[in-house]
Amino acid sequence: MKRMIGIIGGSGLYDIDGLQDARWLTLDTPWGPPSDAIFTGTLGGVPLAFLPRHGRGHVHTPSTVPYRANIAALKMLGVTDVVSISACGSFREEMAPGDFVLVDQFIDRTFAREKSFFSTGCVAHVSMAHPTCPALGAEVAEAARGAGATVHPHGTYLAMEGPQFSSVAESRMYRSWGCDVIGMTNMPEAKLAREAELCYASLAMVTDYDSWHEGHDTVDITEILATLQGNSARAKETIANLPARLGAEHAPCPHGCDTALDHAIMTAPEARDPALLDRLKAIAARVL
Repeated sequence: MKRMIGIIGGSGLYDIDGLQDARWLTLDTPWGPPSDAIFTGTLGGVPLAFLPRHGRGHVHTPSTVPYRANIAALKMLGVTDVVSISACGSFREEMAPGDFVLVDQFIDRTFAREKSFFSTGCVAHVSMAHPTCPALGAEVAEAARGAGATVHPHGTYLAMEGPQFSSVAESRMYRSWGCDVIGMTNMPEAKLAREAELCYASLAMVTDYDSWHEGHDTVDITEILATLQGNSARAKETIANLPARLGAEHAPCPHGCDTALDHAIMTAPEARDPALLDRLKAIAARVL
């Protein structure tokens, strides 16, 4: 199977350098349009699609990002591997501003977002015990190290609704839960990628210590933006390193990301809603 890399860029990352045959592609999905047009081309001989999560100019709040449309659009384009890049706050002294964290676990505290492609008329349950792809994540981590980034190989991401930052009490509570970083956008993105049978890796760029830190107990947006600028350059170099590491062929995922729906659909065939099935073909045609 031919590989196609999908990059979802978060705050501070709105374009990709060096794409050949590059063009912005506008498309629609059964769940509406994605956050923006998708920048497509080839990088190092491997097809790549870049989607700015918040839209160019940062027009979507974390709650209004069309997560289902974003994942569906990448799936419809033929993407096999999704690399999510996002800004985050840190709960750990050793995960300092400017560092990158390879997220491998989530606690989802969001509440105002549609979290599944499936619904009444076609019910499905996918496993989220291991919500990211270890094989893809390992390559992303090495690509980031090759870009000169300090990379922490594991991390639990607390997904909050936002758009406001945490209170000190909330920040201390999340830290006591064992969370490592906090952000607003990786959920339900990771859940939807699993439903769409896509390998998904999350690279979180630390911009600040969250408000738990006595020396940094107020999150300063000016400092965040300055750190984002430096992180963005390393993120672009990380992306440039990916094609050589991943290669042009996508072998079957050793962790089963590409077969996540094998036993997930619960609704009997005769009870399934035809209209919903028509929509689901965009992300689940393999099992439908």
